[in-house]
Amino acid sequence: MEIYAVLNQKGGSCKTTTSVNLASALAEKKKKVLLIDLDSQASASAWFGFKKPEKGLYTLFTENSANGSILDIISKTAIPGLDIIVASPWLVSADKILAGEVGAETILKKYLDKLKSKPWDYIVIDCSPTLGILSLNALVAADKVLVPIETHIMAVQGLAQLMNTVTMVKDRLNSRLEIDGILACRVNKRTRLSQDILADLRKRFPTKVYKTIIRESIRLAEAPSFGKPITLYGNKSSGAEDYRSLAAEVIKRTTKQL
Repeated sequence: MEIYAVLNQKGGSCKTTTSVNLASALAEKKKKVLLIDLDSQASASAWFGFKKPEKGLYTLFTENSANGSILDIISKTAIPGLDIIVASPWLVSADKILAGEVGAETILKKYLDKLKSKPWDYIVIDCSPTLGILSLNALVAADKVLVPIETHIMAVQGLAQLMNTVTMVKDRLNSRLEIDGILACRVNKRTRLSQDILADLRKRFPTKVYKTIIRESIRLAEAPSFGKPITLYGNKSSGAEDYRSLAAEVIKRTTKQL
């Protein structure tokens, strides 16, 4: 089982788009996947039609672990092989509630450790866009970090801070944590800016930028409104092609490490 935290501290970074579509593309390739929506905005949950507020995930963070099982809050999606833990709007108050609590950053890891014997090949965590206790939980629980980034200057400027954060967590809390890759999103190959930023990313982080890029796509932008991942909404679109390519790249990297 490989645990991926999809993280970017910049809003509009294609974080949820990548979490949903990577998870779906992995499932399409016959992998068993658990998607965890750790963002109180619950966009990934809504994408799959889960729009009724649930306290489940919030309860796991705020009550004694003996009072519940993470298995109790796992739901099936319409995608074969893809399950989900939906977000709770109450998560927005979790940082305040857990502030100062000893070991609060390890809560999610303790639950996910209990799933090691379960059949999932991948767990994909859609992190909160703010680096609070929830995102810290994801980083402590994860094996890999996937960083989606839009190809414009403002998005790139926060990348160094994020990389430093991951390094700090690795040094202090989770020695196995690695940045699996930086994913260039909303790439417009017809513009010089996109090409220049992509080239700069590959120069600065030569071993960390995925070969796959996610091209700008109207179908990809429309998919959430129709409650479907791009592999179903636009099966032959560039977005579907790109996320299938990313899934294949993730699987290949995982296989090499075994």
